[in-house]
Amino acid sequence: MRSARAIIGALVLAASAATSSPLLAEGDPAQGDVLYRPCRACHMIGDGAVHRVGPHLNGIVDRVIGAVPGYEFSDALAKAGAEGRVWDEAALDRFLADPRGYFPGTRMVFRGIRTEQDRLDLIAYMLAEGGRSDGAPMDTADIAVDPEVATILAIAGDVPYGEYLSSECTACHRDSGGSDIPTIRGLAPSAFIAGMVDYRNGTREHQVMNTVARRLGDEELAALAAYFANAD
Repeated sequence: MRSARAIIGALVLAASAATSSPLLAEGDPAQGDVLYRPCRACHMIGDGAVHRVGPHLNGIVDRVIGAVPGYEFSDALAKAGAEGRVWDEAALDRFLADPRGYFPGTRMVFRGIRTEQDRLDLIAYMLAEGGRSDGAPMDTADIAVDPEVATILAIAGDVPYGEYLSSECTACHRDSGGSDIPTIRGLAPSAFIAGMVDYRNGTREHQVMNTVARRLGDEELAALAAYFANAD
């Protein structure tokens, strides 16, 4: 049975499908491919895409906001999805211009793209590579999960041990966060572990984070994820 969110989203999509957006006609997918390269560290798209630090972006255009199974969204995006809001081209354009201005409370550390043409090119690429959502609810079984992340998520994290380990993290990741270094208190374990696995494997590059992540084993990552998920 469809959830209320899916039903609302489908109604919104049906209403918007009758009109085509002028944005895509102006975007260059080839140039968008170039612009998307920094995004790949957090968001996979295309064949075999899985969630990383951020959700995969297959079917992002016309997808209900905050509605992908297997990923825990920030409260701001989850609320928007519950209201039936959709990532149409106009919403994506506004979000890419100023993510935290458009959705205060988003966990994404990205300052935005000022140039309108660059945003249009990026949206055109995401549509060409990831397709357009058809409004149907996605089945969790169809979402691929990174096996290394899944293995660590299956470990029951030791919260006191995570608190003991946390001081190295909180030396940079302050409670209030910042423009480039976000807070990690209250972060969903799946997002925390996916990020640390990417740093550990070198998928994401940051000299300090790569060094820290490579020193941590699976039990330690599970403990840290459990601690930060419940930290006030």
